[in-house]
Amino acid sequence: MSQEPCVLLLGTCDTKLNEFRFMKNQLKKNGVVKVILVDVGRTPSTDPAVDISSSEVLSHLPENERQDFNSVTRGEVINIMIKAATILVRNFYDLKSIHGIVSLGGSGGTSLAAGVMRAALPFGFPKLIVSTVASGDTSSFVGESDIMMVPSIVDIAGLNSLLKIVLGNAAAAIEAMAKMNFERQSKQEDGSKPRGKFRIAITMFGVTTPGANAAMEYLSAQSHEVFVFHATGTGGRAMERLINEGYIDGVLDLTTTELADELVGGVMSAGSDRLTAAGKKGLPQIVSVGALDMVNFGARSSVPEKFHRRLLVEHNPSITLMRTTQDECGKLGEVLSRRLKENSKDSGKVEVWIPRKGISMMAEKGGKFYDEDADKALFEALSKALMRTGIKLQERDLTINDPEFAIGMSKRLLEMMAV
Repeated sequence: MSQEPCVLLLGTCDTKLNEFRFMKNQLKKNGVVKVILVDVGRTPSTDPAVDISSSEVLSHLPENERQDFNSVTRGEVINIMIKAATILVRNFYDLKSIHGIVSLGGSGGTSLAAGVMRAALPFGFPKLIVSTVASGDTSSFVGESDIMMVPSIVDIAGLNSLLKIVLGNAAAAIEAMAKMNFERQSKQEDGSKPRGKFRIAITMFGVTTPGANAAMEYLSAQSHEVFVFHATGTGGRAMERLINEGYIDGVLDLTTTELADELVGGVMSAGSDRLTAAGKKGLPQIVSVGALDMVNFGARSSVPEKFHRRLLVEHNPSITLMRTTQDECGKLGEVLSRRLKENSKDSGKVEVWIPRKGISMMAEKGGKFYDEDADKALFEALSKALMRTGIKLQERDLTINDPEFAIGMSKRLLEMMAV
């Protein structure tokens, strides 16, 4: 374990050596933190500012996976270096030798650094990248992680007065975060739960907010810690990751709408890992069908032409909702059931709850997405697919936003967790 705060500076020193040297000097200037500059460039740098060479980074790979960089493409170089640097950085983290990580670069350098940060470091560990692409769509870099990105304003191609300000601010930020992380680690504040209390994940969407709020208030009143995830794709992926990393003790998956986007082609899919982590971990989970009546797109003009004749509702200028059809709802019931069956090592710790009077605000009687036949197809598909699996199906003549439904799920989850 390090006896002082330490920042790891991850850099492509073959292309941006001067900028990384400047950043290292900024970090060392106050003498508050130790700095380790790791070269992840294609061509090894021999500059004395480099603490760990790219050759040393690559030595962490098994011998049969090492390659001559002269024979591979730039993209392949990045992927190889991500794999090697991930092992190195994870080793540092496991030994509690680093307390923050920072990098800078264009799209390639950002992809490399972000790939390492996502794979090697958990939520809460300070991660920062100064990037030329930070002001655009950063979802491919950040993913479900908590990487902080700072726009470089100018290209990272030679030091100038403006870039020095940006890099100086970034250095000050990661220094402060690393210092805080070191102090937290020294006090052994590891985020573990208080004895006898649970950490519970809840999923919500705008149209399931009242139900999620009722569950959250009930569970919080029992002094349990509640993590609410907005089911927008990123939220679902973040929850699955936190479950895998051991932050969650039980799951109240009220809102599984991301499955609809994955199936139909909306913009808020959480990917094929959704609804897998809790089962694999053997955690108690209660799953419902919140907002499976809708698929999400951006502005109305962004909706694919093949859906123009479908029932569309402009939720706001940036979000357009499309009602799922009877056929799609039947398939969603099968997908949800299959994910649970294939990934649950203990079916007794899984239940599916159905609110027969409405799976979202918009699907209640009188709502714009009210479709009794579509909902029936969803419910029947679930009932058929879960038969003889050991996964219980609970049906209630309530809406998903009825406090009685949400609190009933919460009480049952606590009973399952107490066993």
